[in-house]
Amino acid sequence: METYDSVIIGAGPGGLTAALYMCRFGVKTALVERVAPGGQMLNTFEIGNYPGFPEGLAGWRLAENFALHLEGLKLDHITQPVKTITPDGKLFYIELENGTIAAKTVIIATGAVPKRLGLPGETRLLGRGVSYCAMCDGMFFRGRDVAMVGGGNSAVEEALHLSNLVNKLYIIHRRDRFRADRIHQDKLRLHCHNVELVLGHEITDIHGETGLTGVTVTPVAGGEPRQLDVQGLFVFIGIVPTSDFAPPDVAKCPAGFIKTDCEMRTNISGLFAAGDVRDKQCRQVVTAVGDGATAAYSAFDYLEGLE
Repeated sequence: METYDSVIIGAGPGGLTAALYMCRFGVKTALVERVAPGGQMLNTFEIGNYPGFPEGLAGWRLAENFALHLEGLKLDHITQPVKTITPDGKLFYIELENGTIAAKTVIIATGAVPKRLGLPGETRLLGRGVSYCAMCDGMFFRGRDVAMVGGGNSAVEEALHLSNLVNKLYIIHRRDRFRADRIHQDKLRLHCHNVELVLGHEITDIHGETGLTGVTVTPVAGGEPRQLDVQGLFVFIGIVPTSDFAPPDVAKCPAGFIKTDCEMRTNISGLFAAGDVRDKQCRQVVTAVGDGATAAYSAFDYLEGLE
């Protein structure tokens, strides 16, 4: 069985940054990822808020740049899903789809995925009108008509951001009232002149072949459907952390995100978490990068303590 000083699980921006730092520290490191490096960056049509790239760049291009930064470094790449992590003494045993490896430290950077509507066309039009991040993609819809679906705090906060950019914003929510805090709802109603609330409705169809042209909304209680001619659709019905393989004793919030301190340490010695899988408020590429660097420093400090 191969034993590493550090195993990093997940090759999004947090995991790739952690791998870069661990390699530069000169410790024996493996990077485990189910598919290609990049994480959610690969699903983002264009990233316009990453410092140093004022013109913006495609998500896949930024992911490629991250991966290129690791070329030539001594790093084992393992392309397999992780099934379980089991702490045992001073080692963690990581069960993969085909075999098991061991590590003195583990950094979980597997991110989170947005909940989807599950409608035909949603995946096809991802990055071509359908988005799950207004902060990332809102600028591309300046002056256009867009719709968003959701009713929690994140949805209303994103709606406030979008309303300053777009011509018309339809907010679709299947209930007759929002779940968001009253302060957010009051801001939305008082300051957003270009917002139309479509409450008690749900999206039943998404239109467009190469780009979004509209959505159909239908009353939840029954009634005639209505078509909204929009060029953008933002979905905020929640996100799901990829943390089911973590040790059962690791502390999580009720939604399943891993709890850490400000140094990315979990409640289990030697186990760290970085990026969107972590319990935090802001989930962006730039914050994941910071998390990854911090987790690597903490993991290296832990390794030095072992010696």
